[in-house]
Amino acid sequence: MQDKITKLFKAIADPTRRDIFHALVIATSALSITQISNQFDITRQGITKHIKTLEQAGLVYIESQGRERYCNANPKALKEITSWLKFYEQFWTDKLNNLSLYLDEKNT
Repeated sequence: MQDKITKLFKAIADPTRRDIFHALVIATSALSITQISNQFDITRQGITKHIKTLEQAGLVYIESQGRERYCNANPKALKEITSWLKFYEQFWTDKLNNLSLYLDEKNT
């Protein structure tokens, strides 16, 4: 089973999924799958597969109203990626600071 961060990276790796997610984030309300599929030159079935991947990553949640399904963005899920990246940002900041100190010592 994939961990949460892997699912997030898989979901945002595809440009179409990023575009779907972006469309949902900027929408003023939930969008139906039909409304989403009308924005893309992809079959409704293809859009549904992309939305399923986004949903599995926690980036989208779906609500049913009658026979129609409406999608909402959950941008808070991206905080997992931010937290993951912060570790490596700090790692490289420390390494570069240490290199700078080392070079300063060599030049004195």
